[in-house]
Amino acid sequence: MLLCFAVCQCAVSPTGDRLYITSPDQNKLLTLARDGTLLAAYSDTALYSLSGIHVTPAGQVLVCGYLSDTVQQVGWEGQSKLATLATKEDGVWRPWSVCYCSTTSSIIVGQGWDNNILVVRVE
Repeated sequence: MLLCFAVCQCAVSPTGDRLYITSPDQNKLLTLARDGTLLAAYSDTALYSLSGIHVTPAGQVLVCGYLSDTVQQVGWEGQSKLATLATKEDGVWRPWSVCYCSTTSSIIVGQGWDNNILVVRVE
């Protein structure tokens, strides 16, 4: 059986003008305008098999690399890495989803392989 994931997860910018889509098959973060026009396609060798995505109320874009065990912050334009927020060294393993909690300044990472949740403080 062949599994294909053209779209894994998506998120919308706080202003509603951008749609961010993770595509594991293409290994890219796609940024679309409201009308569906492709604005940017981001990929990084340190971010392999993109899965989870979250856009904070401030417009920060967080993405997971499922097979690279990495969570990154990407620029709002969807074209560049701003920071690596967590890696395998922080306990990330097969991240499937990510969310930012402003109350605790933490990212919450849902890990798909072992059903664990990891909380990592970021400041």
